[in-house]
Amino acid sequence: MEIKIPKEVHKHKETIFFGLTARQFFCAVAAVGLAAGVYLGLGPVIGRDTASWVCILAAAPLAVAGFFHYNGMTLEQFVWAVVKSELLFAGDRPFASENFYYDLLHRKGGQDFD
Repeated sequence: MEIKIPKEVHKHKETIFFGLTARQFFCAVAAVGLAAGVYLGLGPVIGRDTASWVCILAAAPLAVAGFFHYNGMTLEQFVWAVVKSELLFAGDRPFASENFYYDLLHRKGGQDFD
């Protein structure tokens, strides 16, 4: 009997069902539920053929969200990082250095180096 131990312990993912992690499993179940709801809701309205394509397009992002990892970030963390860097904190970031020791000497009445 052989037990496989990953080389990097932090990359270990515990599987719960069909070899999927909990995140992957719940995203897959939610995607199937969303696809069924879209198909049953839109099938009589726009036709079953078109509704099947719409349900695939609706469920795909939710299914991908469970498997997405980029630089150790999940999809939500990645989207938040992009929003912060491109929208919230976008713009010029001027560099201004401060010499704390120089300021400390001048505030305390120490020696003047000018």
